Amino acid sequence: MEVKKPDREEAMALLRKHNQNEALIKHALAVEAVMGHFAEKFGEDPEKWQAIGLIHDLDYEKYPDEHCHKTREMLEEEGWPEDYIRAVQSHGWKICTDVEPREPMEKVLYAIDELTGLIVATVLMRPSKSIMDLNAKSVKKKWKQKGFAAGVDRGIIEEGANLLGMDVTELIEETIKGMQNAADELDLRGNL
Repeated sequence: MEVKKPDREEAMALLRKHNQNEALIKHALAVEAVMGHFAEKFGEDPEKWQAIGLIHDLDYEKYPDEHCHKTREMLEEEGWPEDYIRAVQSHGWKICTDVEPREPMEKVLYAIDELTGLIVATVLMRPSKSIMDLNAKSVKKKWKQKGFAAGVDRGIIEEGANLLGMDVTELIEETIKGMQNAADELDLRGNL
């Protein structure tokens, strides 16, 4: 099968084909926005990074026990390029795969996947319910509360920041900026 460079339309169609859960789709949109932000920051291809962000959890709804592994099969069937597939698999490093993030795109995906969830949870606790007035300090405050967004693995976020050579506060700031770009799509503009 011919290898192609998938665009957003194809990535979104594939995401919706395999996922009906709106929370998973919103998460994919958040990761897409942040990946695009970091691609621009690093002088990389935003369209490519965003497509990877959209489909990074492609298999999660149907195959949670085979997460990142089923995605390989699904993307190979669709003729997606190997570097896209490897990037998706690398976000499960030390969790469900042994594919270590090496490329900047892979390191960003690994670092921000869990972080977007923590940021959404923080926004929803704010009076404004808006990401537009959120800052890293507010997220760090919630970060320290062990029971808050308990499913978010802070260790992965820290390790991802280290892989990128960033401190966690900077990673949080940049992730917020990326998510602000998609505030309406994520229903996080709130009542500002």
